[in-house]
Amino acid sequence: MRALPILLIIWIAMSAPAPAVAQRFGGNYPVCLQKWEWGGSSSISCRYSSWDECRATAAGLSAMCVANPYVQPPSAQPPYPPDRGLRLR
Repeated sequence: MRALPILLIIWIAMSAPAPAVAQRFGGNYPVCLQKWEWGGSSSISCRYSSWDECRATAAGLSAMCVANPYVQPPSAQPPYPPDRGLRLR
């Protein structure tokens, strides 16, 4: 009788659905294409530099263009200050 609860727990754990796969947003492009596929799954591809480029790709597909929430805006300043000839001694 002790084995029955353990077997029940193992059976429940084995019949649980697999975890979802995380979607990664790739690149530093400002526009993403979200495409729905047969069966209800969707994929997101962030490799478009303009809305028009994304819309042209989405034409005729069950897809839509969305803004990339993880895009990094270009920095206005250089990453390091310019070398002014000053040296530490």
